[in-house]
Amino acid sequence: MSSLYEKLCRRIGYFFADLGLLELALTHRSYGGKNNERLEFLGDSILNYVIAEDLFHRFPKAKEGELSRLRASLVKGDTLAELAREFQLGDFLKLGAGELKSGGFRRDSILADAVEGIIGAIYLDAGMDVCRQHILEWYKERLNATSLKVVTKDAKTRLQEFLQARKHSLPQYEVVDIVGEPHAQTFFVHCQIELFDAPIEGKGSSRRIAEQNAAAKALKELEKN
Repeated sequence: MSSLYEKLCRRIGYFFADLGLLELALTHRSYGGKNNERLEFLGDSILNYVIAEDLFHRFPKAKEGELSRLRASLVKGDTLAELAREFQLGDFLKLGAGELKSGGFRRDSILADAVEGIIGAIYLDAGMDVCRQHILEWYKERLNATSLKVVTKDAKTRLQEFLQARKHSLPQYEVVDIVGEPHAQTFFVHCQIELFDAPIEGKGSSRRIAEQNAAAKALKELEKN
């Protein structure tokens, strides 16, 4: 085993029998040839299952919606990117020249995908029981800190419920501009609400994030009144 990969294996707490799986899990599509997209697909499914199973047993009285929101907060890209940074995963990624130049080793989406790729790789290398064990170990502190009391709905959901409770029409979202290179785009979204004369603008690195940003701003304005 190369000293580079041995260092990473120590950080994640798992040593691969087939080191090629780890290398593949760290290979972004920009590198060319085989990449981690299929492993990422597998790892995403496994992660969702393992976290859902743990939450199901951890909170026996929780409703389906509460469990769904808890799981979403734990498996979202931001959380996975945090894990990746704890492992210093950016040091091991195999990226194409364009991604290297643009700082892809720091990008949340690339880091999150690599974590899911590693999960898929561990599953193929050692099976479900070992994979589950390592996921739960990585998430131990986060799971122990999880509480139904801190389950929060996202801004779009809260805005929709706010308007529905007051018999108003639902908000309408529209992408009005996209700027930047394909690997580093910024989306600008308008959120139109019948209570406002002008739309509320939000921006973010994806359409989803921009819509959430606009919804959060709209809620803030509505709650002032």
